Amino acid sequence: MTTIGATALTYADWGKRIDDDGKVAKIIDLLSQTNEILDDMLWVEGNLPTGHKTTVRTGLPQAAWRLLNYGVPKSKSTTAQVVDVCGMLETYSEIDKDIVDLNGNNSSFLLSEDLAFLESMNQQMAQTLFYGNTAVNPERFLGLAPRFSTVNPANAQNANNVIDMGGTGSTNTSMWIVVWGPSTAHGIFPRGSMAGLKHKFLGEWTLTDPNGNYYQGYRTHYKWDVGLTVRDWRYVVRLANIDVTTLSGGSAPDLIKGLIRGLHRLPTQPVSAGTEQTIGAAHEGLTMGSTAIYCNRTLRTWLDIQATNKTNVLLKMDQFSGKPATMFRGIPVRTCDAILNTEARVV
Repeated sequence: MTTIGATALTYADWGKRIDDDGKVAKIIDLLSQTNEILDDMLWVEGNLPTGHKTTVRTGLPQAAWRLLNYGVPKSKSTTAQVVDVCGMLETYSEIDKDIVDLNGNNSSFLLSEDLAFLESMNQQMAQTLFYGNTAVNPERFLGLAPRFSTVNPANAQNANNVIDMGGTGSTNTSMWIVVWGPSTAHGIFPRGSMAGLKHKFLGEWTLTDPNGNYYQGYRTHYKWDVGLTVRDWRYVVRLANIDVTTLSGGSAPDLIKGLIRGLHRLPTQPVSAGTEQTIGAAHEGLTMGSTAIYCNRTLRTWLDIQATNKTNVLLKMDQFSGKPATMFRGIPVRTCDAILNTEARVV
């Protein structure tokens, strides 16, 4: 027999959400996460109904030195096209009408449930953004980690932007430097659709229980059609194989040196980094996007500890968007709980 309470709210659930004064209780969400990457991402409408196609140059034309009375061979550049697809993250909430209508707290009760669904979808989105692998889960979109999955340039050209921080076990994490911009990396949504998480209260419906019997309830629909495109891999850097078990010891990886190495991999801002990238006076006004550093709470803790070191001049505490933030050469360090401490070694 199906357990109804596993997928539908019951009177017991209602009782746990009501204060003694009969009002909907303020729920302390112990399962919430901080994933600031979702606040930073640039979103662009895809040029395909299902995603986005990017044309990249793969080869330059070859010129030749000419002698008098001799010609030179013709040449041309070469290009390739890469297609990134969107995934459809979707769910429904169905609640018995009599539960919602108890004590007349309809809107407050429905809102408390909406917040849980929105938090869950945000977490799933952040997890997929880093670890989504369409070879394993074709219904999702391709995340950052599967794109930057080797430190060997013989396996992939973008391995030049994957820095090995020395971890060899399965207690590793990664730090990411990402430049968000229309020509670098950005989120996508299908052509002709709307950006963002869509939430629609569908009102009262006749619902069915696991036995096929009917009852009246309220239904809400949540939908997020989303994807990720890395148009220029040179603007994403992964500091991989950071062993979290060694961070407090004498053999801890040097995170500051790792960040310096990572910033020098960016093609247009190798020395002094800020929150916005430009590509020089020859292209005045053309910006490559905004830069941010992403790590989980464990690494953020150790970076903050290092920021208090008086001999450190690159990492400091400052303000970003009006809030205290750890800054490295003017680039904000952002917390993402979706980044794991159990990554396998990247080889």
